[in-house]
Amino acid sequence: RFFCPPPCVYLSGPGWKLKQEQIKARDLGEAGFRVCGYMGLDSMGSSLMETQKLSFEEQPDAKGFGCAKALYISDADKRKHFRLVLKLFFSNGQEIGTFHSKLIKVISKPSQKKQSLKNTDLCISSGSKVSLFNRLRSQTVSTRYLSVEGGAFIASARQWAAFTLHLADECCTRSEFPLREGYIRYGSVVQLVCTATGITLPPLIIRKVTKQYAMLDVDEPVSQLHKCAFQFQGSDRMYLCLSTEKVIQFQASPCLKEANRELLNDGSCWTITGTETADILGEKESGSCHHLTRCPVLCPSQLTGGGDVAMLEVQGEYFHAHLKVWFGDVEAETMYRSPKSLVCVGCVAPDVAAFGSDWRWLRYPITVPLLLIRDDGLIYSSSFTFTYTPE
Repeated sequence: RFFCPPPCVYLSGPGWKLKQEQIKARDLGEAGFRVCGYMGLDSMGSSLMETQKLSFEEQPDAKGFGCAKALYISDADKRKHFRLVLKLFFSNGQEIGTFHSKLIKVISKPSQKKQSLKNTDLCISSGSKVSLFNRLRSQTVSTRYLSVEGGAFIASARQWAAFTLHLADECCTRSEFPLREGYIRYGSVVQLVCTATGITLPPLIIRKVTKQYAMLDVDEPVSQLHKCAFQFQGSDRMYLCLSTEKVIQFQASPCLKEANRELLNDGSCWTITGTETADILGEKESGSCHHLTRCPVLCPSQLTGGGDVAMLEVQGEYFHAHLKVWFGDVEAETMYRSPKSLVCVGCVAPDVAAFGSDWRWLRYPITVPLLLIRDDGLIYSSSFTFTYTPE
């Protein structure tokens, strides 16, 4: 049972480039500063024979990329959950660090039962990270992943992108996309946002796929590893489709005998699965040492109160007492609550007058980005925003 999409690692930013320059300065040669890695499962022993070696390759955007495409779970392994373990070091023997993923649920095959919200383990909620892949004629060698490269959507044979899947109001337009909470159901209007670049697709209607037909009357919850299709909202049966490495629009054919179905081609049928990304920050400290920490991660937040006493509870992971919440370029009064890995930060939302003195005389919302900024000025960006709405 192979991973799909396969676990991959990106090395980027000035931190690891700086470390490479330090090693080269000590005359260790080109081979001394190469990054090496091994990936395996958490129950595996320390023997490198039980893990898969990662070979990092340079990309045009100065990133290093490695993929554990041959990593798998055997049929004899009966575990329900596991973690991935990543070990990184330089080829001169200097260790970079060992990192663990979140707990991953084992799904051997997609559920054939009609999904309901009574069992939410496999359901996909609004704001979740997902990846999409396509297999022409169900052949593994033809697998293509929806990805982003050079500011455009592509179908890649090796690299996949994580997308935040948002549930939206059906009356929305491309310029205004109010987001909603809840579980994603077939027939819902959704938005796919690339977590790395922020690039989005137009509003899409997610459809269930059965035997290459898009089912127009199905409204059950979307489940992990389901086959689905994405119809462009307001279009005449146009669907998100791949053609070799390009992502195009395909017009489905109406089914004359059954009006609730539309016939798709292979390139329009995608498999959806939940995915996670983890950012590791390397910082130079005294001498040549590096301090590696997980970057703070934001989750959907909850607003309580209103008017002058509005309180926003920002939830996420890897918070600490040296973080402040910013609404755009305005710092909020931030209160740190817990030293645990999953913590909350309570903050008073700044008065909307900070973003425009004449706002009180205007009757439209103002949306600002939510950021986390460390005491020393390091900025952790996020895909979340906060909207001020006129009373």
